Amino acid sequence: MTKEVVLIFDQDPHTRWVLKTLLEGERYIVIAHGEIERLKQNFKEFEICGLIVEYRPDQNDLVDFVHELKKGFPELYIMMLTRVDVSDRDYKQILNAGVDDFFLKPFSSEKILLHLQKGLKQRKLVLQKRQIEKKLMKMKLKTKAMEMGDREGSLAVSK
Repeated sequence: MTKEVVLIFDQDPHTRWVLKTLLEGERYIVIAHGEIERLKQNFKEFEICGLIVEYRPDQNDLVDFVHELKKGFPELYIMMLTRVDVSDRDYKQILNAGVDDFFLKPFSSEKILLHLQKGLKQRKLVLQKRQIEKKLMKMKLKTKAMEMGDREGSLAVSK
């Protein structure tokens, strides 16, 4: 069984360490850092299953980045953490960008784990559904091709 890769992006080294320790204890592969350029690079290098990211009001481009990530990886589970009080308008924008869960710091380790496990389980279901849909489409195309072949054979016999 392949271990799931979780990426942690938080500018606070202590938060990164706490989350990394917690998740590695649950046997996840964890990549943790505080630089947005490295965050972007990790999506090119690894199959990231989950992202835990820190929200800061001064990082307007982060919400846009999350939105772009969800376009490219709609199955990606994204959890956002923050220390700041978020306005209703900003909260709506964050959720509309594709964030699955949103927590205030300090957070409960148990809740983080429960939500992460649930989110990654949902991700697996989405990927399985996509595989089944692809197989179904191939079967439909094959059936249609066979039906077309049968029609052509019938026409040749009738002539």
